[in-house]
Amino acid sequence: MWMLIAVRRACSKKAKGVVMVNWSSHAISEASRRGDYGRVVKLARMEARLSQRGLGEACGTSQSAISRLEGRGVTSYDTAQLAQIADHLQIPPRLVGLADRATALAARGERSGSDVERRSFLTGVATVAASSVVSVASVHSSVSNQAAALRDATSAFRRLDGSTPSRQLVEAVLAHLRMAQRITHNAENGRERGHLAAVGSEVASLAGWLHWDIGDHGSARTWYGVSSKAARHSRKPLLAAYQLGSLAQFEAHAGNSAQGLALVRSARKQLGPDLPAIADAWLFSVEALAHATAGDAESADAALGASERCVRHIENEEGPPWPWVFSFTEAKVAAVRVSCGAHLGKPRWVFSTPDSTAAATTPGHEKQRALLMLDLASGHMASGRLDGAFILATQALEIGLRYQSGRIVERARGLRRSYSTSTPPKVVREFDERLYDVFM
Repeated sequence: MWMLIAVRRACSKKAKGVVMVNWSSHAISEASRRGDYGRVVKLARMEARLSQRGLGEACGTSQSAISRLEGRGVTSYDTAQLAQIADHLQIPPRLVGLADRATALAARGERSGSDVERRSFLTGVATVAASSVVSVASVHSSVSNQAAALRDATSAFRRLDGSTPSRQLVEAVLAHLRMAQRITHNAENGRERGHLAAVGSEVASLAGWLHWDIGDHGSARTWYGVSSKAARHSRKPLLAAYQLGSLAQFEAHAGNSAQGLALVRSARKQLGPDLPAIADAWLFSVEALAHATAGDAESADAALGASERCVRHIENEEGPPWPWVFSFTEAKVAAVRVSCGAHLGKPRWVFSTPDSTAAATTPGHEKQRALLMLDLASGHMASGRLDGAFILATQALEIGLRYQSGRIVERARGLRRSYSTSTPPKVVREFDERLYDVFM
């Protein structure tokens, strides 16, 4: 009798096309956390009792393409292909680094059928900075005044980012972005829309940064894409190149080095041969990071050297040629070298900057400081200085928890995974006890 019931249930599920998978299982959660989305796909496919050939045929691709995706590990993925396969297997988008449906619709300026989805996008605490835009937009102000008010609000949000959990800022920033998009859409002519699109690009880039900090890579990728599209509409090559470079930086940190390098090349193409020295220096630093995540120390070192040479020419330029980037100096290049050294396991690079340790203990942008501390911890780990590594990692973890930063917490988890022993010392056990209580 029980056998008959089980068979009927199985047939019913199969008939409805439902894949009954425990998406919170340890294997799937760990693969997703590592960024091994191919492994997530493989586990879901096996649960669905599909062969690689069967999945390929269902998604309009080949068995070999499915095999390559599943065996790709933590390197780059074709996001369109990944989205199609995830949709067929009913994998929650967040588990394969993709944005959920509501975020994707909002990014395209569309409406989903759910009032709840619309409210989740438009609600949130409106800050004083954002409310100033309403008053400006409600009167017949010039486009330049509207753009200035929008940019002032964006700057206020950026300042808050240094001392506020990203989760508390996201809803307000997305509402601010929606307002900027509406004002841009209602502009009277293409020139005005282009001017306002530049502001919208900056807001979307901030939304991408906040989602990256939360640990929502799918939404971060979506908003960085929106910022690049808006930058192209603004007809400002410098801004377009900067947003492509920002997306390249995100992809490099995510382990998608090939995609990061391709985006750097696209950014340079936007600017042509006469790009400003500050743009050149920054893009070389992003390129170095992408090489480092690919394990190519020689190319990373060459790109860092090129960045250092470009920095020496920045002071000779007239005016601020790249207003969307903070000052880029030799100290910034040195900080990138520390990050590259952490990725490559090169302690000499990590400790090559005398001020790196001081910077990690200096008050400032707390979340950025925590990431630097984790880079230094990686250097200590590679040098065999276990106590120093986990003392720094614990301090960084506390900052990550204080600001609810998924990015920092996941970096701390990654550092812990790099150390394996059956009898961990006390400093590691204490770190484990703190980390085990974290559900972020």
